[in-house]
Amino acid sequence: MTVQRAHSASAAPPPSPSSDPPAPPAPPSGRRLTLGGGTALYVGAVLGPGVLALPALAAAAAGPASILAWAALLATCVPVAACFAALGARFPDGGGVATYVHRAFGPRAAATVGWWFYGSVPVGVVAGAWIGGQYTAAAVGWDRTGAAAVAALLLAAAIAANSQGLHLSSRIQLLLAGLLAVLLLAAVIAAAPHLRTAHFTPFLPDGWHSVGSAAGVLFFGFVGWEAASHLSAEFADPRRDLPRVTTLTLIVVGVLYLGLAVTTIGALGPGAATTETPLTALLTLSVGDAARPVAAVVALFLSFGAVNTYLAGAARLGAALARDGAAPRWLARGGAPGEVPRRSLAVLAVGCALVGAVTATGAAGLDRLMRATSTCLAAVTLAGLLAALTLLPRRTPLWWAAIGSAAVTSTVLILSGPLLLIPPALAVVAFCFHTFQARRKPEDSRTPQTPQAPQRPRAPQTAAEGPEAPDAPDAPGFPGQEREEPRMTLSSPSAPPNSPTNGG
Repeated sequence: MTVQRAHSASAAPPPSPSSDPPAPPAPPSGRRLTLGGGTALYVGAVLGPGVLALPALAAAAAGPASILAWAALLATCVPVAACFAALGARFPDGGGVATYVHRAFGPRAAATVGWWFYGSVPVGVVAGAWIGGQYTAAAVGWDRTGAAAVAALLLAAAIAANSQGLHLSSRIQLLLAGLLAVLLLAAVIAAAPHLRTAHFTPFLPDGWHSVGSAAGVLFFGFVGWEAASHLSAEFADPRRDLPRVTTLTLIVVGVLYLGLAVTTIGALGPGAATTETPLTALLTLSVGDAARPVAAVVALFLSFGAVNTYLAGAARLGAALARDGAAPRWLARGGAPGEVPRRSLAVLAVGCALVGAVTATGAAGLDRLMRATSTCLAAVTLAGLLAALTLLPRRTPLWWAAIGSAAVTSTVLILSGPLLLIPPALAVVAFCFHTFQARRKPEDSRTPQTPQAPQRPRAPQTAAEGPEAPDAPDAPGFPGQEREEPRMTLSSPSAPPNSPTNGG
């Protein structure tokens, strides 16, 4: 598989804490995104290997009514995507949601959102690796132990690659995203002739609460607009191109997701809630057992690509958090451009090992892992929406739509149950580190002001010399001077090397 090695490049500041999932690959420096290329990158940011398992998990939670959860989240995606497109057009920057949160609420809030993402990564990557293990075990005929072994190998390979600075090239990432889209479309087409109306009754077997439960786990497959917002600065005309790209992405994702939801229920019936490999089950309806190894290979590549990318972004994010005083200082080592943040990566590896051990024992299944990750990412989305309500013009249709999306996202968080405690706990950690680092600074660390020598009286000005030029303001807030809003440079921590968003 083609990989890139991180290398020293032109000096650029290391990325500041970003709240977002790893950004999609950016175009090479000097190039601008076109309508087709931007749509491909946005689709790749939203789609992920989680969709290989989500149809079955949603069916287990709500049965045929899980289709309503798919539709509700797709409807929520419209204003979410529109808000991030509007923010990206107004503030084209590589920092994405962290930039918007910082502008709206300050650096502490941006660091908190960064901790929400950093804390969710060990859980999310174990879930991604477990999906690859399940598809492989199903193709070979192994049990849960075999799936756990494959997942452990995927995690170990991704951690080893990141420790050496190896990342997937942007073309490989786009290829994997395209491969996933083709697999989803093939599964929908293969299963369409096998739809049965009887499989849709009873439609709501467990009540309306089950629809909310299904939405809680499905949220895992609807994050990505935050990551795609990193690319807003890569368009030649963001105000013109971003709405078009967002609309096309919504159409593609909507067709694939709704088609997958309907065919999973209509073709598999009650078996949709019990299978661990729903796409394999859909493909075998028309192709037979030959679909099993194909689906397993595709799942392995997709899982490794996602795990590798998320670990790379999170490791760099941890170093940036430490550098800015929101995490232990010793984590900052290796966070400069061209370096490898091995200490931050080691912390993530320990977290992955602990989560993986709990999962292997059966104490937490794939559904629980994806719900925990969804809770943190829903908090990130909500923070971005709240920033939009602060930064965008008020009482416009988009502003009201953002309120509706924020309400839906808040509902998803509320329905998370005990998992809702994770974001506040991580917020407390971020706040404590900020406070601790601020108190460690000695009072005398400020540069003492040296007394200035008395100035000579200025000679009287004659009329021939013209009016005296006013002194230039030398401090913010000088009367008549527009004070520039402080801005944090927030680069995508996971952008591939040699991309503008990584400064390489």
